[in-house]
Amino acid sequence: MSTQHYRTLFFILGILTLGYMLYVMGLGVIWLNITKTGVWFIPVVGSWLLIYGLNALAFNAIIQDPELPESKLPFRSILRLTITGYAINYITPFVALGGEPYRILELKPALGVQKATSSVLLYSLMHMFSHIIFWLVSIGLIVGFLPLTKPLLLGCAVLALAGLTLAYWFIRVYKKGFTVSTFQFLEKIPLVKKKAKAFAREKAESLAEIDQQIRVLYADRKPRFYVSLGLEFVARVIGCLEIYFTARALDLDMSLVQSLIVSSGSSLFANLVFFSPMQLGTREGGLALALKWVGFPAAAGLFIGVVMRIRELVWILIGLVLLRITRAKTVSEPAELVTND
Repeated sequence: MSTQHYRTLFFILGILTLGYMLYVMGLGVIWLNITKTGVWFIPVVGSWLLIYGLNALAFNAIIQDPELPESKLPFRSILRLTITGYAINYITPFVALGGEPYRILELKPALGVQKATSSVLLYSLMHMFSHIIFWLVSIGLIVGFLPLTKPLLLGCAVLALAGLTLAYWFIRVYKKGFTVSTFQFLEKIPLVKKKAKAFAREKAESLAEIDQQIRVLYADRKPRFYVSLGLEFVARVIGCLEIYFTARALDLDMSLVQSLIVSSGSSLFANLVFFSPMQLGTREGGLALALKWVGFPAAAGLFIGVVMRIRELVWILIGLVLLRITRAKTVSEPAELVTND
């Protein structure tokens, strides 16, 4: 699928999703919640411009390679790609990964298919890895700041073990690569093993090159690795501000530490469910549970969840506008990175 076709497909899907969400929520309900949030709605939405800016800087740190002059792309292009990619992910009903193929297609003309693919994969891994670290830090905050019950302590222990296991897996991926081992795994699954084996054989050289570029980031470009990880983690922390701002609108005496715990707890709950466009229903349940943990009314989770959903609608609209006004740029692919499609 060409980049233009991909843009058109997701623009239409985005418009339909927006229309559906507006219909389900109702314009009256949306306006009522915006007015109830008051002036706090401005920093709720505005904080995400800072978050996306940090995401774009983290993505750019991965893309840029001193040995590849063509990898020095304008920051505004990376920021646009970041916002539109996440807008597509919001409306993707399965695993929220629709924005990744779009980013690869957009970067391919300038970087070549291997560099574009490895950069997008590395950023997606970094985004998820920072989430694991965010959860682990939050577990420490829970233990340090909340009254501990046996069930809560047991839950923290289980989550800490799971988080450390996942962190170990991520480090292994950075050290050994990802794509070749993934297709080796797919070759063992009955329904897809034939196609996976054929694709792996046809693209063996490309997959090996992508894995090599993944390994290089951790082995030879560690400063950029840690800069990207640090930026993504800071973006996660700043993400808790929308909960803090919305709580202030409700006159809840919530601290920043408590908002961080609520943000982490709700995101953990929401991410346990993969097939859920815009995390419908799962976020509110996670927020209610997390608010109860820190001593606030669980019912406030519904209002906070609605405000967060309205914020998502705003940024989906911004992303779709950017997607629509994007003009394809003719950039010659570097000869050494060109591969057969």
